[in-house]
Amino acid sequence: MTTPAGIEIGLNAAIVAMIDQGPQLLVVADMQHTLDALPFGPFDPVRHSTMERSLRGTVEAQTALELGYIEQLYTFGDRGRHKMPGDLGPHVVSVGYLALTRTDAAKTARLEAAGAVWRDWYSFLPWEDWRNGRPAVIDRVILPALRAWAAEPSGSMGSAPVPSRPSRLKLAFGQDDFPFDEERVLERYELLYEAGLLDEAVLDGRVAERSVAHALGRPMRHDHRRIAATALARLRSKIKYRPVIFELMAPEFTLTELQVTVEAIAGRHVHKQNFRRLVEGAELVEPTGHSKAATGGRPAALFRFRRQILEERPAPGLRLGGRSTGQPGG
Repeated sequence: MTTPAGIEIGLNAAIVAMIDQGPQLLVVADMQHTLDALPFGPFDPVRHSTMERSLRGTVEAQTALELGYIEQLYTFGDRGRHKMPGDLGPHVVSVGYLALTRTDAAKTARLEAAGAVWRDWYSFLPWEDWRNGRPAVIDRVILPALRAWAAEPSGSMGSAPVPSRPSRLKLAFGQDDFPFDEERVLERYELLYEAGLLDEAVLDGRVAERSVAHALGRPMRHDHRRIAATALARLRSKIKYRPVIFELMAPEFTLTELQVTVEAIAGRHVHKQNFRRLVEGAELVEPTGHSKAATGGRPAALFRFRRQILEERPAPGLRLGGRSTGQPGG
């Protein structure tokens, strides 16, 4: 008779803030690991009545940060994504969360004292940042390797239909006149992992060595980069139908600051006049009557989130227009 494997529930938080006009992800480290990790810990049902309360307690203990907005992302239970070879301990089921926060010098000092640091979100997912144009690494490294992988014969998963590798590549990275969809972050990460292009595939024992010489972003412990990719996909989708972007903004802000934040999350440039028309049409902000001094120019008007929109509209958000195809120069 086989003894059932033990199960533990781990809680992980992808905590995001805007610092120096860029999205930052909070990570923790300890003396035994060189890889970054999301704040995480086991669910303790004895001390906490819900997983969310347990996560908030874990994050505060590890980082001295009190979380504001938080939502559950997904449950990650795949074998081999959180278990090292030869490890006979319980199987860990990870429950990922997305949390948004604002930061300042005092909060950052407390975080550093607790052993937590902010890192550029796109340092983990560099192929997702299109704010300065199409990332060169896509055409130089990623697509050649993925096309070679897609051309290899692949196994099937029982009788269930499985999308072909070329089809998945086309949809994930925008090939053959398909647009590059910024919300397919997790699908892109999974393709890179399965093809053995990421360090996590080596750490998990999926491949003996990385299939490309160029390191594709900073690796993370366990399946934490997968959770970070899921969080980015969720946030990119969420800003289109919920006003969560304002959780990252100061109480008062200029329209330029709002645009910079939206572009940082969406990972692409938005035309200034189109953005302003979009904001005005969505009726998400209202003027405060105050202004902010601008370097080398006239003062910029300050705005705040118009909370009445939550009572007026079921899905208030910023529905950005689509981007062009994902081909070079598109």
